[in-house]
Amino acid sequence: MPKLLSRLLLLAAIPLLVACENSATAFMVEGSQHAVILVREQAYFWSEEIDQAVVVSRLPHCQRRVGIHPGGVELAEVDVYEAGDLLWALRQGQHWYLASTERCLVQDWAHDGPPPGALVGTFRLRDGKPAFVPAGG
Repeated sequence: MPKLLSRLLLLAAIPLLVACENSATAFMVEGSQHAVILVREQAYFWSEEIDQAVVVSRLPHCQRRVGIHPGGVELAEVDVYEAGDLLWALRQGQHWYLASTERCLVQDWAHDGPPPGALVGTFRLRDGKPAFVPAGG
């Protein structure tokens, strides 16, 4: 009987686990070895807040994951702008970040002016899943 009960509890828990978000979406700069990646992780299905991180990757020289401000259950779009050589500015709502695959870092950026360069694309929901959508696409 204990085996049957444990199986029933496991089956009952599956819908709760499915409700959690665990996603990673990449802006591929130059192939699969050079990217800026948005990672979203929800530890518990009842949590209203989702942990977010940006991974800068330019293999074999650089790969670093840096936590950014948490997001809500609904993905707030993240615009990606050119900001220099191997440097991108990311804006999610009122938060700005600088992501460098040259120096392998991501940092908050106190910026209240216009975007520093051309829009590259946006991390947003597409068909209900996070995706990177290139500008004009």
